[in-house]
Amino acid sequence: MSKKFDLAGLLAERGGEGYQLHARHLNPQLPRMLHTIGFDKVYESAEGAYFRDTDGGDYLDMLAGFGVMGLGRHHPVVRKALHDVLDAELADLTRFDCPPLPGLLAEKLLTYSPHLDRVFFSNSGTEAVETALKFARYATGRPRVLYCTHAFHGLTTGSLSVNGERCFRDGFDPLLPDTAIELGDLAALERELARGDVAALIVEPIQGKGVHEAPPGFLRAAQELLHRRKALLIADEVQTGLGRTGTFYGYQHEDGVEPDLVCVAKALSGGYVPVGATLGKDWIFKKVYSAMDRVLIHSASFGANAQAMVAGLAVLSAMDDEEIVANARTTGELLKSRLAALVDRYEMLHEVRGRGLMIGIEFGRPSSLGLRSRWTMLQAARKGLFAQMVVVPLLQRHRILTQVSGDRLEVIKLIPPLIIGEREVDRFVEAFTAVMDEAHSGGGLIWDFGRTLMKQAVANR
Repeated sequence: MSKKFDLAGLLAERGGEGYQLHARHLNPQLPRMLHTIGFDKVYESAEGAYFRDTDGGDYLDMLAGFGVMGLGRHHPVVRKALHDVLDAELADLTRFDCPPLPGLLAEKLLTYSPHLDRVFFSNSGTEAVETALKFARYATGRPRVLYCTHAFHGLTTGSLSVNGERCFRDGFDPLLPDTAIELGDLAALERELARGDVAALIVEPIQGKGVHEAPPGFLRAAQELLHRRKALLIADEVQTGLGRTGTFYGYQHEDGVEPDLVCVAKALSGGYVPVGATLGKDWIFKKVYSAMDRVLIHSASFGANAQAMVAGLAVLSAMDDEEIVANARTTGELLKSRLAALVDRYEMLHEVRGRGLMIGIEFGRPSSLGLRSRWTMLQAARKGLFAQMVVVPLLQRHRILTQVSGDRLEVIKLIPPLIIGEREVDRFVEAFTAVMDEAHSGGGLIWDFGRTLMKQAVANR
């Protein structure tokens, strides 16, 4: 008789080996990086917007798993729904039937974007983008997709081709024949469209890298230019979608914008089951799936599985019942305004930007001589070190998890669970103020850590 699988026993026996197992069998640089910056914590449990470590300390999550945990961790509605679908013992993924759950989730998703008609379900954000790229090319009969510099649309080969950061692309050429323009540059868009081979422009309403918002009027003007040339607008809402920016979709902050294809993922999962979705217009889907012998021309083995569909339905239900989008808008406005009020107080705090609960905090060169010399030394070693100097004490001393918004950027990005409120805003602002006070005092542990980072950066050259 085979030995029964015992999860609790396995974790009790081997749960403390996480960093060693990663170093031995997975990405070897992850544990090395975490050890270097002091992020090598062991989290034992989580609920809502908080983690707990093995000593019972609570940590405020201002990262939300890169936006996956929109409803926080272990939301009771999503958790119960998943228990229910497992207990139902459905005949799932037969491939030769039309079960109701995918149709029900598609129907619900489309209510938030009534100008769209159909949905393709995949397993992640990058797959949702891959689907949009394929559909746009096939529907228009054109090969080239435009994207914006500094964009991030995923890391599989197609989505990497529209990734605006060279650090991700280096070493993986040749990629697809796509072209970058600056976010907001309508003249460049019109110039590329004039060549007649553009299928679409893909754009994040707010870029995740650096938290840069599309300029007012850009999306609508771009849409008009694209449609005039029979090209499509693709909105990548993988991170900005499902309430993150204070509207259900980020593009909805601008009147008259109706993308032809919309990509979502992350928060739709409820933090449990990977799911991606590509929403599009009826004519695009009918062009791709034009005959019965093309029924599987684009598919995903685990796409539309019952657990993912139920997770998505539960997420949308909870969002409506708990007014999550409105909370993201009001809490985001409170957090942004309180942080923006600190700009005049601190020389190295240059700007606070973003919408809803997607906020960028940018640091820059100070004016006073003493701080300027320290800043210059950090920049000479490696750009982005000051932001990292802020992130580390936020975790180590104040038990708040944040992230630097991209390699070599002096920007911290806040994308907390959409359920946070005034209590979490108070905690973050108080901790951030304490760290900035120390940074501007010109000494203390934060600059000691800065010297450690500089040595590490120089050693890695």
